[in-house]
Amino acid sequence: MLEKFKNEPLIDFTKQENIDKMEEAFKKLDVEKGKEYPLIIGGEKIYTDEKITSYNPCNFKEIIGIVSKGNEELADKSMCSALEAFEMWKNVCPKERANYLFKAAAIMRRKKFDFSALLVEEAGKTWIEADADVAEAIDFLEYYGRQMLKFAKGMDVGSFPGEINECYYIPMGVGIVIAPWNFPLAILTGMTAASIVTGNTVVIKPSSSTPVVAAKFMEIWDEIKLPDGVINYLPGPGESVGNYLVSHPKTRFINFTGSKDVGLNISKMASDIKDGQKCIKRVIAEMGGKDTIIVDNEADLDAAAEGIVASAFGFQGQKCSACSRAIIVEDIYDEMIDKIVEKTKKLKIGPTRKFDTNFGAVIDENAYEKILTYIEIGRNEGKICFGGNKCGESGYFIEPTIIVDVSPDARISQEEIFGPVLSVIKVDNFDCALNIANDTDYGLTGAVYSNNRQKLEKAKREFHVGNLYLNRKCTGALVGVQPFGGFKLSGTCSKAGGEDYLLLFMEIKSVAERL
Repeated sequence: MLEKFKNEPLIDFTKQENIDKMEEAFKKLDVEKGKEYPLIIGGEKIYTDEKITSYNPCNFKEIIGIVSKGNEELADKSMCSALEAFEMWKNVCPKERANYLFKAAAIMRRKKFDFSALLVEEAGKTWIEADADVAEAIDFLEYYGRQMLKFAKGMDVGSFPGEINECYYIPMGVGIVIAPWNFPLAILTGMTAASIVTGNTVVIKPSSSTPVVAAKFMEIWDEIKLPDGVINYLPGPGESVGNYLVSHPKTRFINFTGSKDVGLNISKMASDIKDGQKCIKRVIAEMGGKDTIIVDNEADLDAAAEGIVASAFGFQGQKCSACSRAIIVEDIYDEMIDKIVEKTKKLKIGPTRKFDTNFGAVIDENAYEKILTYIEIGRNEGKICFGGNKCGESGYFIEPTIIVDVSPDARISQEEIFGPVLSVIKVDNFDCALNIANDTDYGLTGAVYSNNRQKLEKAKREFHVGNLYLNRKCTGALVGVQPFGGFKLSGTCSKAGGEDYLLLFMEIKSVAERL
């Protein structure tokens, strides 16, 4: 009998045996660095002349792997493969489809240290952040498999004399999965697992910054003998491969996680009906945030400072849920800044392969230059009280940066930076803090630190974000516990890791038979 879902436990790195396993995984990875990986279309491994080279962000002279690059011709081949596989896969019973997810989870669990080591080296994650990424990927497989078993029973409908009535869920067709680099295993796994367990087939286009993680992800499905063409692996440029697949008349849905601008463009392209298109495309999009932590004058200030630093600078601020703004009531403003700076000073910057490092490099040169540009903008929009500089010679290292006395309408208060930059805003009172927190294009996550019950209840009603946290950090949502997804221009309000997420990948069919 299948056990009730429970979240995958995290690795305890205070135990020497786990440190040894991680070091062994790094040694195995070192042997594989520079390896070339093919595209996988309909089970066929395809090597192309054009390549994507993946580098270690903490040491940009080191190549992690080389991946074949897709083009429009291969995108079309992938679509044809997925369409052909769909005719078989849609008829596979939900229980069997769910079992593929459970098998994949078991393999990922056995290879947890190998995946974590790769996430450290290719994405620049610390050991703890990498382990959390793998655990979340396992959670998605286990959770969505169980959810599909529930939906396999169909919708509960009423009866009518002289008729048999039933209502059930059916797959949609071929979907496009466009995954980000910041959670290159967890989000890719969740988006793909939800798509295929519901009976659809997919073409996955991982980020060009972390394509090796996705290649290793594909090896799991090969190991468990998932039928060819159910998942097709096609790294490549968004402006050619991505746009071609989004615009394809046979595409039924696009599952996207990434920036607001790209997500809005995908939504626009998907709404344009092409010749031969017979269905309205469905877009499931998560598009980032400008997330705020409010600190009230009736809060535990030490806990608030700890939550702000963890949320702002965990994984170098490269999370859509990261705290980008701290809004602090004036009574405690100076004291809170002192506490935030004090805790930030304790962060150790360096290559994340070292266990005691808790702040690594940003993902690549484009991100590096963008973040540095925003820091320069911040010099004119506030006062840098900590950080503000690049550091290190062989990696994309930027100091965790705190900019205080920032106006609510400043660019660094409104625009998503996606890096280790925290803007601090002073306000008169709690109500003012709520108004400013809501005054952005985004509505993904937010947090409030206060010991006043009335203020917390007001935040529940009026802080307009998809994921609100009270007296805790605004990152780290757990599958099945805190369904994740935001409002406004943060996305389409889909809730990854929630009970209704799989409904986005299915259609509902009602059948009535007169006796």
